[in-house]
Amino acid sequence: MRRRALLLVCLLALPAALWAAVEITLPNAPDSLKFAVIGDSGSGAGRQYQLAAQFAAAYKLYPFSFVLMLGDNIYGRDTAKDFSKKFELPYKFILDAGVPFHAALGNHDEPATQINYKPFNMDGKRYYSFRKGDVEFFALDSTYMSTEQVRWVEQALSESKAPWKIAYMHHPTYSSGKRHGAEVGLRAFIEPLFIKYGVSVVLAGHEHFYERLKPQNGIAYFTSGAAGKLRSGNIRRGPFFEAGFDTDLSFMLFEQIDDDLHFQVISRLAATVDHGVVKRRVLPEPDRRD
Repeated sequence: MRRRALLLVCLLALPAALWAAVEITLPNAPDSLKFAVIGDSGSGAGRQYQLAAQFAAAYKLYPFSFVLMLGDNIYGRDTAKDFSKKFELPYKFILDAGVPFHAALGNHDEPATQINYKPFNMDGKRYYSFRKGDVEFFALDSTYMSTEQVRWVEQALSESKAPWKIAYMHHPTYSSGKRHGAEVGLRAFIEPLFIKYGVSVVLAGHEHFYERLKPQNGIAYFTSGAAGKLRSGNIRRGPFFEAGFDTDLSFMLFEQIDDDLHFQVISRLAATVDHGVVKRRVLPEPDRRD
C-alpha cells in the first residue's frame, strides 16, 4: 500500500506538460532488435519516478526487448527496501511486462550485492557479455578496470562473431562534462581493443546529462547518465561535443536493423531531444598478399 501511495504522490506531482504524449521517431519495424538504456537511475527521487512514467509510456508504443543499465543503479543504502524504492517500484510496469534489465556497475554501486541481485541479470559477475540477434553486448566494470578484466575484454571481443559489438559501462572515456570529464586513463586501456576488434558503439553514464560525442576512430560514443539525477548546465562544448541535453532527465531507445542502429533520446517532459542513426563499423579485410 505504501509503495502504491508513493508512486501516486510522484505522479500527481507531475507538471501538466509532463502528460504530453511520447512520440516514437524510430522505425519500429516488426522484426528489429529494440532495447532501451538508462544510466545513473537509482536515486529514488520523484523525478526518477516521473521519467520512469515516460519510460513506461514509451514501452507501450515501442515494446523494447530489454534494458541496459549504465551504473549507479542504486545510490546510498542498498537494503531490500532500497532496491524496491529505487528500482522495483519505479520500473514496475516494465518488470511486470517481463522485460529483463542488464546492469553494469557504477562507482556508487555495491558490487557484492548487485552482481547477485537477480533482476540485474549479472549472474554473479562484475563484467560479462550476452548476445541478442546480430548484436553482442559487453558490460564492463569501469570502476575497477583490472588487468584481468582487460584480458577478458580482449578475449571476449576477439572471439565474438556478432556483426554488431556494443560496449557499455559507467565511466565515459570521452566527455564534455565540467564536473568529471573524460576518463583518459581508462581510455588508454580499452579504446585500442574497441578499435582493433570492431566495436561500433560505446555507452556510458556517470555524467548526469545526455551527450552524443563526435565519432572517434569510427566508434560512436554516447553518455546517458540522467535517468535519476541531473547536473544542470554541466556540458561545455569542447572538441568532442556533437549534441547534448543537460536541462532535464532523459533515457535512450535503440533499434538495430541490419547495418543501421537508430537511436532516440526522450526527456522527462516527453520531448525528443536527439535522434539519429549509427552505421555498423566494418573492419577492413586483412591484406593476404605475400
